[in-house]
Amino acid sequence: MTTKSEVKLLGAWPSPFVLRARIALNLKSVNYEFHEEIFGSKSQLLLESNPVYKKIPVLIHGDKPICESLIIVQYVDECWSSGPSILPSHPYDRAIARFWATYFDDKLFPTMRSIVGAQGDDERKRLLQEVREGLALVEDAFNKISKGKAYFGGDQIGYLDIAFGSFMGWLRVHEASNGVKFLDQGTTPGLVNWAERFGTHDAVKDVLPETGKLMEFAKFMKAKMAAASAPK
Repeated sequence: MTTKSEVKLLGAWPSPFVLRARIALNLKSVNYEFHEEIFGSKSQLLLESNPVYKKIPVLIHGDKPICESLIIVQYVDECWSSGPSILPSHPYDRAIARFWATYFDDKLFPTMRSIVGAQGDDERKRLLQEVREGLALVEDAFNKISKGKAYFGGDQIGYLDIAFGSFMGWLRVHEASNGVKFLDQGTTPGLVNWAERFGTHDAVKDVLPETGKLMEFAKFMKAKMAAASAPK
């Protein structure tokens, strides 16, 4: 039995990358201490644990730090045999899962984040359309990978569910902020149903941030950035 003092997670509640680690630990029923980092400030423990990137999340197991969200998820899966396997068992399926996780982080989510800083209505519309097209690809991937089951991982939440699902709160924020629906029964019915199941899963429901709370945080950060860039 792992005690909380043996496992620490350095993070912040609004971060989708930190959420990945929390869901993985919950799936494996691992007890851990959550150390909340304050945005705009980096604790000495964070700087010592991740001197290369100096960012969250960081998992500390014993006295050994593990950095980067998807690396942490893989480490948790390999280190604890309790609970379901997170990564697929077949090498090809693992490769496909890693491909789509990279697509989320390198293409889909950066495009979504770019909407906030769009210069003019035309650029905003273009980025919204790119997100819709990206989610159509994810819908197709979900239908193929899940093979008709509840999750990307089959009957249970897996690697891709964590990688994609960690951004559901922020996806809802972008929907509300832009008056659009990225996920709807007409274009992405599989993802709509998947999102409902994912959000109510025991490993997710207590750590998935509420959309309203994320929107308040986004307003706070926007005001802070505006104040910092204002002429002195």
